[in-house]
Amino acid sequence: MAENYFGLTDTGRVRDNNEDTFIAQQTANGLIVACVIDGVGGYHGGEVAAEIARQEVINQLNRTQGDIIAGMTAAFKQASKNIYQRRKEEKELESMACVATLAVIDITSNQFYYAHVGDTRLYLLRDGSLVKITKDHSFVGFLEDSGRLTESAAMNHPKRNEINKALGFDTAIATDESYIETGQSPFLPGDALLLCSDGLTDLVDKELMTRIVTQPATLEQKAAQLIDAANRAGGKDNITVVLVQNDKTSQKSIARMPASPGKKKEPVNKPDTIINRTNETAAVPQQAPTVVEVKKSSNWSLVFGLLSLIFLGTTIWLYMQLNAKQNQQSTPLDTAAIRQPGAMQVKLQNAINAVKGDTLTLSDTAYKAPVLISDSLVIDKDTLYIKTKGNVRLQRDSAYAGPGLIPGETCKYLVIDGLQLQGFDTGIALQNTALELRGVQFINCKQPVSNTYLFTDNKRITAKIGGVSFRADSLTTAKPNGNK
Repeated sequence: MAENYFGLTDTGRVRDNNEDTFIAQQTANGLIVACVIDGVGGYHGGEVAAEIARQEVINQLNRTQGDIIAGMTAAFKQASKNIYQRRKEEKELESMACVATLAVIDITSNQFYYAHVGDTRLYLLRDGSLVKITKDHSFVGFLEDSGRLTESAAMNHPKRNEINKALGFDTAIATDESYIETGQSPFLPGDALLLCSDGLTDLVDKELMTRIVTQPATLEQKAAQLIDAANRAGGKDNITVVLVQNDKTSQKSIARMPASPGKKKEPVNKPDTIINRTNETAAVPQQAPTVVEVKKSSNWSLVFGLLSLIFLGTTIWLYMQLNAKQNQQSTPLDTAAIRQPGAMQVKLQNAINAVKGDTLTLSDTAYKAPVLISDSLVIDKDTLYIKTKGNVRLQRDSAYAGPGLIPGETCKYLVIDGLQLQGFDTGIALQNTALELRGVQFINCKQPVSNTYLFTDNKRITAKIGGVSFRADSLTTAKPNGNK
């Protein structure tokens, strides 16, 4: 089998160091390991974090026997732990982290497996169509994947480089089963995978990437052309690509003529579900071999063309439908300035997590100064009444751009009494949560409350949306705002 994987990284035209790295190699048992890692956290920190992750992935997968996805997630968790510990030991590395997309390919069995955290990406090329498999763990990525932003608008969004998941940033990856996005899919003869950092996708659209990866050229030539395209568009970031090709002979369909000319057999196109994700699902249907009986070979071209169109349309439709179900609101995290929550914020989050019953009382004797918020406070209780005694204020940290409070998926009813929120782009970001405000003050908040409503596809809904009233005084600017 010819060389069927290749990786390449480039510093770009603006940066003077490269915080990206990659893996493109074969294990002793014949599996191909492809990985793109993008370091975060400053001149040296990003490089250190990326290299820690790279070494841990290689070490873990060399030891993995049996369950490949379990080995991949173990590698990510250990890498995150190692980076986090190193940050604590060396002050100059306290902001470092990394994002990564990992694929393990079994050419013999025509399968690939993947694990993903952050905004690096994995694409599958099949029959000339490039399909994005992973989700960007960012607010802008959520808007694009859910169809609320076009690709062009997402590429030019001022917050496109803000992420909400990374390896090494905190310890949530160890306990949150949804933190790592994983999946498995057939990797058919003729298929290809493209893994890349955001240095490519922020500057090169999918149409141009498709033209480059579908041309008759070597993987090395395609990788070089992808990086060149990003550099010609400005080269604002480090650029890394890894390509993997299933270069076995493509399967061909069979054509025969039915015995009776009076009966026509309809083409059969049965897509299989080929992605089995741990937590986020994007379907890429596999076209089963189709038997179409015709009398002359000249008719086969027409039939094949029609089936190809049906397959492509089905692929895109299923992918978009399942993508629409992943509307989890994300909290931005700036890759240029990842910050640890302050002691008072940690204290407040712990109080929310540990509250007994459904009432939490906050006193200004315990929170004398404003609580600086550098990451959203998350409320995961089904029902919670937050009552304040005195003036308790949540104030946005200058480097933070996300919401102040986010009720989690399990939170159905939230009452806030007397709390002050200051300086947030969005004070409270809701998702299918009933909210009651009593004397709450929003000070210099661009959007006091945002509410996203999520409904199950293809089911009848009976609901009353809106109708919430707010009483405003000279200090209170609360008003209903939301995405419908």
